Amino acid sequence: MARRNKAKKRKISPDSHYGSVLLTRFINIIMKCGKKSIAEKIVYDALSSAEKKMKESGILIFETAVENVTPSIEVRPRRIGGATYQVPVEVKKDRAVSLALRWIAKAASAARKKSRKNSTDCLQTEIIDAYNKRGGAFKMYEEKYKMAEANKAFSHLSF
Repeated sequence: MARRNKAKKRKISPDSHYGSVLLTRFINIIMKCGKKSIAEKIVYDALSSAEKKMKESGILIFETAVENVTPSIEVRPRRIGGATYQVPVEVKKDRAVSLALRWIAKAASAARKKSRKNSTDCLQTEIIDAYNKRGGAFKMYEEKYKMAEANKAFSHLSF
């Protein structure tokens, strides 16, 4: 753990197409090897095809999908005596959104490896699935919630 000053939060500029900071964060997660223009193309194409399929605004679909997958509680290991307990704790808003974005990207990547479709199609499918509360990212959300519910007995040991 760092013993110096805390890292400063960097200001993220909104994306050029929709003007959303959340979408810029997602593009940065999708980006590989510093190729931001390719990541932007993948995300914008996925949103436009989701827009056509759902007949709703692309940014609205994306924001709702992220909101549906954003966790409210998670478990953290806490060592007491000789035992380690999984203690449920509330998730800070920034971390919760980061987790949701990572889960959507990870689920889309896993689907791409399985089906051999292109990135745009897999991402579009995953965003629509998260919007409809199903799919890989929503499954990760539910697993976190179930784990926290199962370990509710240890909530008195919180940090």
